Amino acid sequence: MFSIPIGVLGARLLLLSLSTTFLYAETPVDRGKYLVENAAICGDCHTPNLNGKPDASKQLKGSTLGFQPIGEIPRWHKTVPDISSASPLFQRWGEDGFKKFLETGLNPRGGSADVPMPQYRFTPEDAAAIVQYLKTVK
Repeated sequence: MFSIPIGVLGARLLLLSLSTTFLYAETPVDRGKYLVENAAICGDCHTPNLNGKPDASKQLKGSTLGFQPIGEIPRWHKTVPDISSASPLFQRWGEDGFKKFLETGLNPRGGSADVPMPQYRFTPEDAAAIVQYLKTVK
């Protein structure tokens, strides 16, 4: 029979409790920032480059893409919009429109994103976190 000393079991339960607490202590803004910067990597297209590096003073302010297709692709956009909370797009779509877009890949009028924008399918919680983060980007 296998047994674990009580002290070891107690220490493992305490560590599990602490790690779970830290996981859930993350704010929606922190989660949104992580998703924007590390998962979806929005800045690769939506932030202009300055000498090969993202221009931090224009974070998510829209940009001209540094790549293009070899052949013609219908609805290809070589520029991408400003998605900061101060943008006309954010003002027009509102929080609910952005959430819908991030959850379904469809804009508030039901149209899909133009190429090369991927049609993300975030969970409602992750979409809301992204919107909360975008609201901090002016």
